[in-house]
Amino acid sequence: MKRFELIAPCHFGLEAVLKREIIDLGYEVSAVEDGRVSFYGDADAVCRANIFLRTAERVLLKVGSFRAVTFEELFDRTKALPWEEYIPKNGKFWVAKAASVKSRLFSPSDIQSIMKKAMVRRLQERYHVEWFPEDGAVYPVRVFLMKDIVTVGIDTSGVSLHKRGYREVSGKAPITETLAAALIMLTPWRKDRILVDPFCGSGTFLIEAAMMAANIAPGMNRSFTAEAWGNLIPRKNWYDVIDEANDLIDDEIDVDIQGYDVDASVIKIARRNAEEAGVKHLIHFQERDVKELRHPKKYGFIITNPPYGERLEDKKDLPALYRTFGESFRTLDSWSAYMITSYEDAERYFGRKADKNRKIYNGMLKTYYYQFLGPKPPRKNENGKG
Repeated sequence: MKRFELIAPCHFGLEAVLKREIIDLGYEVSAVEDGRVSFYGDADAVCRANIFLRTAERVLLKVGSFRAVTFEELFDRTKALPWEEYIPKNGKFWVAKAASVKSRLFSPSDIQSIMKKAMVRRLQERYHVEWFPEDGAVYPVRVFLMKDIVTVGIDTSGVSLHKRGYREVSGKAPITETLAAALIMLTPWRKDRILVDPFCGSGTFLIEAAMMAANIAPGMNRSFTAEAWGNLIPRKNWYDVIDEANDLIDDEIDVDIQGYDVDASVIKIARRNAEEAGVKHLIHFQERDVKELRHPKKYGFIITNPPYGERLEDKKDLPALYRTFGESFRTLDSWSAYMITSYEDAERYFGRKADKNRKIYNGMLKTYYYQFLGPKPPRKNENGKG
């Protein structure tokens, strides 16, 4: 089976998490760069990466890379790529997105137009036609320019992989599913440990955690652009990977995952989202203020996305909210707390300096992932007791 190089973009600052996921799937990583990880795999890998990766934004099939500092070079080197190996005669193709950083070619619309013309010219020569019907499967091309190096890939995913298919409605300031999954993976939380989100909103952290606990693949309930690429990926591959994912599910597990929010309407949305994801039975949602954050057991985890106060009128409420959160956390003996926020005074009002702090870009918004670490639980003996 043909070997491809695949590119998986991700949130800036979370490349190591995605790299670990790809290695765990059994694939060889070829490069780790800002905001993306590249790896080798066959047609089966395209299916498995789309269905199993929790932290990738999409999966691109790399066509090639080259240096270009003029539009003439861009045209010639795009035309030199073997497009006929990927796009059939009736394929619909276009440059869906072009991004340029620190490069002499920086106009996305010009880059897109010139590359499309080069692709057409190449395929005209190879297929000996003047006109393409473009009435078949779609092959959207995405291009990155970094320091004059042009990297070209065809998007196998379509809609971004953070669209799992369970979150039809979101609460205020939702966090994406891929980012939530990556932030959970940055903690030592496992399914036998307690997890609480006191600002749960539409439930994304908890749903992603429950899906991990039950081993539910994130891409099981959605479709992908490459499903229609019969020239590259046999349909059977997709069916086989879905069967593999179904065989791995274990939703009879016993977990303690809880979500609170002061807004009753948001809790309803969270319950509906959890039901769509198939994990409603694994999460307990409750209308509750953060000042009522309590739990009788030790060694639990809080992973949360508290309000940022991005709107000016909300900023005045943040000191009291973070102070209350910090006071409630101090009553939880031996717990650990992880929160992502763009609020610069979070530590000050929370009342404790974070043990670790990681800068992460949530889209274009610079945020901080504060980690307040509690003690490790005692090791269990052979009888399962501490």
